[in-house]
Amino acid sequence: MSSAEPTTDRVARADRLAPAEVAEALALARLAGDADGADPFDEHTLLRLRDPEAPAVHLTARATDGTLTGYAHVDTSDPAAGVGAELAVHPAYRRRGTGRALARGVLAAASGPVRAWAHGDHPSAAALAVDLGFTRARVLWQLRRSLAAALPAPRLPDGVVLRAFRPGADDEAWLALNTRAFAAHPEQGRWAPADLRARLAEPWFDPAGFLLAVEEASGRLLGFHWTKVHERPGSARIGEVYVLGVDPAAHGGGLGRALTTAGLAHLRDARGLDRVMLYVDESNTSAVALYERIGFARWCGHVNYQLG
Repeated sequence: MSSAEPTTDRVARADRLAPAEVAEALALARLAGDADGADPFDEHTLLRLRDPEAPAVHLTARATDGTLTGYAHVDTSDPAAGVGAELAVHPAYRRRGTGRALARGVLAAASGPVRAWAHGDHPSAAALAVDLGFTRARVLWQLRRSLAAALPAPRLPDGVVLRAFRPGADDEAWLALNTRAFAAHPEQGRWAPADLRARLAEPWFDPAGFLLAVEEASGRLLGFHWTKVHERPGSARIGEVYVLGVDPAAHGGGLGRALTTAGLAHLRDARGLDRVMLYVDESNTSAVALYERIGFARWCGHVNYQLG
């Protein structure tokens, strides 16, 4: 989002985009991310943008020559909870009110509360949020760590072993564990089978990097560390602690730390990476402390603004 002078760009609303329009929006997002140092859309929005059946409102801003100058995605899948929104403005067309026009379009499309992410906590996004009456509700930190530094050896609790995720065989048990581990999380704890299937079908998915902690005697899943590798033309490869979860019944035994270090070792030794990132809620002080103890440091913040 960006606050600026009134725009002359045309803003249009659609319930579905043509494949060429999706490609335009994705290209615009890459340009904005390269300029800002933080991608404007999270994975959830990107998956929905590429899914023609996902319920959403798409707002596009175009210059008089037809150039796509801005795009906003409005997630309308849960009307009772309000809508989620993210937007991006082409770096060459900023400071002309396009972000403000898209944000007003988001508000016009919403019939209830609105949740909007500002990735990178850009000052112009904060200024626009204040102007439109949004409040700062949640902060997600991106932490990073070098993998060149020494890693502590994973120390699993007695009777617990690690193995790779088996697509199709572990889906149901993993979803149940994920729900228990993230019962209080506003997004992760609500994953359905379709959410898992969408990510298993992504080009980056590697079952060898999806580590499960299993009770050896019973086969029960106790925790997991799902890693991810980001590979983007023109950018250095970086690993991610994509999702890390432990069954509440297994808390306190050091399993979270062991899973973390095992996943980092996989990214370094099996994937040849020299750096890794992760996302963690600012309010999750115990997780932030765990990651900082094993060498992670704050890189940037992502802010969720809410209205209504």
